[in-house]
Amino acid sequence: VQVVESGGGLVQPGGTLRLSCTASGTVSSIRDMAWFRQGPGDERKLVASISSGGYPNYADSAMGRFTISRDNDKNTVFLQMSSLKPEDTAVYYCNADIRDYTSSRFRYYWGKGTLVTVSS
Repeated sequence: VQVVESGGGLVQPGGTLRLSCTASGTVSSIRDMAWFRQGPGDERKLVASISSGGYPNYADSAMGRFTISRDNDKNTVFLQMSSLKPEDTAVYYCNADIRDYTSSRFRYYWGKGTLVTVSS
């Protein structure tokens, strides 16, 4: 199983960016999917998560500015970010609770991250 993020980059304050994350390989089933971020000198923190049924959960810092969604047919989760601020600068990581075909158990998989830089 691989989890790969895309969509990071440089954006000006107030701008928008859309991140994508796709799970591939021997994926049998996916439960929760989530986005975390880790800023310079900071610990990794939850940004938003979404259940397999599409129910979202947001950190206070993301509420009202970010929207998480998913496409279950494509094993993909998105993070639409708007009104971006310099303090949103971080490496954004995807996390997914996945069961693969070789196991009866779910486990969490992490992507390698995608860098988002908010700067003028």
